[in-house]
Amino acid sequence: MNRREKQLHIGRRNALKMMGIGSAAMLSAGFSDILAAEPAELKAVAKPFAEAGKSPVAFTAGTDRMQMLFEVIKPFEAEIKAGLKKKQLVIKPNMVVTNKELCATHKDALRALLEYVKSFYRGQIVIAESSAVFNSSEGFNNYGYADLAKDFNIKFIDLNTQKTGKPFYIIDKNLHLEQIEIFDMLTNPDNYIISLSRLKTHNSVVMTGGIKNIAMAAPLNAPAAIDGGQPKGHKWKMHSGGPRWLHYNLFLMAQRVRPDFTIIDGVEGMEGDGPINGTPVDHRIALAGFDAVAVDSMCARLMGITLENVGYLNYCASAGMGNLDRNKIEIIGGKDPDKSVIAYKLSSNISSQLEWKEPLILPGQSTGGK
Repeated sequence: MNRREKQLHIGRRNALKMMGIGSAAMLSAGFSDILAAEPAELKAVAKPFAEAGKSPVAFTAGTDRMQMLFEVIKPFEAEIKAGLKKKQLVIKPNMVVTNKELCATHKDALRALLEYVKSFYRGQIVIAESSAVFNSSEGFNNYGYADLAKDFNIKFIDLNTQKTGKPFYIIDKNLHLEQIEIFDMLTNPDNYIISLSRLKTHNSVVMTGGIKNIAMAAPLNAPAAIDGGQPKGHKWKMHSGGPRWLHYNLFLMAQRVRPDFTIIDGVEGMEGDGPINGTPVDHRIALAGFDAVAVDSMCARLMGITLENVGYLNYCASAGMGNLDRNKIEIIGGKDPDKSVIAYKLSSNISSQLEWKEPLILPGQSTGGK
């Protein structure tokens, strides 16, 4: 076994170990094919890394949202330009519901990104979202996104109006394979996906950043009126097994759908009972990068969250999908992230969110003794 094969073997073994179950129980459902795939096969578009295997993450701190986002995008401009050649730019903001401004990407963050890319991207820009409450168009209006059409060549797409998607498999609460459908727009290799979201705690998987913004947007979420009276709420099937399996389903989804570039607006974050009902945090930071695992891991550190508690990030890193190790993350910019750490208050149900770390007790198994 060469060094590369050994690293992959260790990564897969650690992923199964962290799940708290034996490999036989998991792989019997066909996951051996998933875990056997080379990381390059898990996402068709490879992301550039810094020398010596490091992942560059741009970081800054301040109060001017537009200037801060310019600062964290600028170091990657050449690679973004190259990635956008002959591709459709799709910006995915974060909008869980349509009437709580703190839960959504700030309109000025969206404006900053649009302003930056207009100098080198001449085509129409798609802003796409699939809110949990079906009608994303209400959010486009309520959060001020629609007003941006006055200044930029943009098209808004409510993904929840899409009737069909591509088949994908996740697991249900019984660890059975469950087929869902995922949006074509987020799987099309001719689209260049930028995730733009804010720092938030979460009531199922501890925290949410760039990966979850894309992974949870992918499942088809068409309301009943669109599908002849039968809703296709595949988004909620991701949650069917509770937090333990949502962590794992996010990992499965991220192998097929994750952003080409990730931007986090942390000027104002959300703590407590996120991703909807939390309270604001005056954090005044921003960060960005191609390696979404590295970016999200820095988000967790900046929020004072123990990184080992975020299951889906650990799974992704163990499968070779990005860097979690701080020593392998190169911070770009003149500001020190360690000086901007704020310990966010976590969700009131945080203990149940960490069950993924514990051994899975199956029916008939003893919890102790012989």
